[in-house]
Amino acid sequence: MKAIAYLGPEGSFSQQAALKQLEALPGDPGCLQPYPTIAAILTAVDRGEASLGIVPAENSIEGSVNITLDLLANELNLYIQKEIILAITHHLLSYTPSLVQIHTVLSHPQALAQCRHFLQEKLPQAELMETSSTSEAVRRLDPAVPGIAAVASWHSHLCYQVPVVAENIGDFSPNQTRFLAVAKEPDLRQNTTKTSLIISMEKDRPGSLYEALAAFAKENINLTRIESRPAKKELGNYIFFIDCQAGYDHPGLQRALTALAPRTSIKNLGSYGELT
Repeated sequence: MKAIAYLGPEGSFSQQAALKQLEALPGDPGCLQPYPTIAAILTAVDRGEASLGIVPAENSIEGSVNITLDLLANELNLYIQKEIILAITHHLLSYTPSLVQIHTVLSHPQALAQCRHFLQEKLPQAELMETSSTSEAVRRLDPAVPGIAAVASWHSHLCYQVPVVAENIGDFSPNQTRFLAVAKEPDLRQNTTKTSLIISMEKDRPGSLYEALAAFAKENINLTRIESRPAKKELGNYIFFIDCQAGYDHPGLQRALTALAPRTSIKNLGSYGELT
């Protein structure tokens, strides 16, 4: 088996999700391979360099990870094999023990946003600087350069042995991130529990979205997520990401998709279950 790609470097939340996926694989699980960006992960899967890519898709506080959605919708033909729900706890890591001496805080933009209240109240003097991942922020810390901190996981603290200055600094609890395990081929096994779709209307007219959603309601299929994203065309043109609680072999889902086909464009991102 080829590598499982994750957002590196070592110590990231993405790596933790990848480790959960690795533990669930039978036989020879292959190895984990860090990549610098979400785009690089998905491109590696598309080119066959990695068998699976673990990418963040949605956070319970900050919402969707748009780059993941846009790449799956517009640029690559990949399929979701599993979803991995990871509990997120942020800590402030630094070689500088005093908060008043910290002048710069590094982290991924989602992590900084999830700790907004703490940073405003405890570190109002600090400049916030974005990095490609939380673990990359920790890796940049240098004991010879005081005054710099990172928002990251306990896993990063263990990997890089940077002291924890403040624990559990997130604004809300619980905080969860949904990761997707993405592959080149769909998972056609039975007993999948969820399907992700991208739907665009063939013609923008009153009631078109209502009619699309009604097709699922008619089959008693629960929609757990509906989100619009720009279609990368003119203003006002949108596509819709829909997650529904129906697997690949759900007869009602097939009927709903058949009913939608004449008046919508549908991209099926795959049926899957949650990795527990």
